[in-house]
Amino acid sequence: MVKEPDLRHEDLRHDLIGYLLGVLDDRETREVDTALASVNPVHGLRRDLDMLRGAFEPLEHDREPFDPPRGLTERTLAFVAAASVAPPPDEAGRRSPRPRPVGAGTLPSPGLSPADGDWTAAGSRSWLDRLIIGASALAACVLVAPLLLDAIEESRARRAERRLQQLSASLQGYAESHRFYPTPPDSGPLSRAGLYAPTLVSEERIVADDGTVLCPDSTLSRRGGFRVPSLDEVKAAVGTPRFEELVQTMGGDYGYTLGHRNSAGVLQPNLNLRRGDYPIMADAPDECCEKSSNHPDGIHHVLFEDGRIRTLRPHTLHRDDHLYRNHRGSVAAGVDPDDAVIGDSHHQP
Repeated sequence: MVKEPDLRHEDLRHDLIGYLLGVLDDRETREVDTALASVNPVHGLRRDLDMLRGAFEPLEHDREPFDPPRGLTERTLAFVAAASVAPPPDEAGRRSPRPRPVGAGTLPSPGLSPADGDWTAAGSRSWLDRLIIGASALAACVLVAPLLLDAIEESRARRAERRLQQLSASLQGYAESHRFYPTPPDSGPLSRAGLYAPTLVSEERIVADDGTVLCPDSTLSRRGGFRVPSLDEVKAAVGTPRFEELVQTMGGDYGYTLGHRNSAGVLQPNLNLRRGDYPIMADAPDECCEKSSNHPDGIHHVLFEDGRIRTLRPHTLHRDDHLYRNHRGSVAAGVDPDDAVIGDSHHQP
């Protein structure tokens, strides 16, 4: 049976705003729904949701578009024209201030033109004030936008890490039952790194179409309809064009360990030795096998044999050992038990 995900109430709280705005994916929405419907709701989650709904209520008044006042365009253009024309000089060559009409500093009434004397120096100052406010708002946007983008990316990275934690739990459960992690065949068409995912699906340790093996907002995720095939489906497709399609994506957005070969060249089972420095899964490499393109800001999530997850930047990714190549520089199985290599779905050990 599929193991229930270990959901942390802090993570669910982070998803509540997205839940109300309808921007979570199907799997995350189900997680929140399940937590809200449980007999023992997660640490006041319903209360927090009700509080957020109350805070969102004033926004409902601005949800629908509304028509601008009649003649707004003409009055605005008249205002600009009047503010840009200075009064004529008097006999001494001095410019006289315009008389201040009633309502100076406000938009003119419908039907009035600049010739009606509706605009004064006070109106010009009002226009300048608006320009200053507009410039201030633009500056605020320039300053706030990067912070907002950072917050969005941080939330995206947190969701990706949570999915990797769920995969870790499934892999640990598999290792406890089989005494080793999923290991592809030594050779042949099924000898692919991504075979780990159909293996977990066939044992009902992950759900085929719930997005566990996808990074939020990745190409595969945005495409929609992604589903991990079962082992039987992959085996039945061998020798057909369908097989090549399956092996390219069956591992999702995460790469998996290619294991290592002994001195005789035989691929060894992926034993769980609980090493804290041996990666078994990470963001899948791109075509150059130097980095992953899963995250726009360049971070990489790496799952180690002991279940620990580290977040690395590109400049620290290969500091101790190349993550995507073995000691000989090849995208293949390691040459010794300590030579860890993460391969993309279609890579062969």
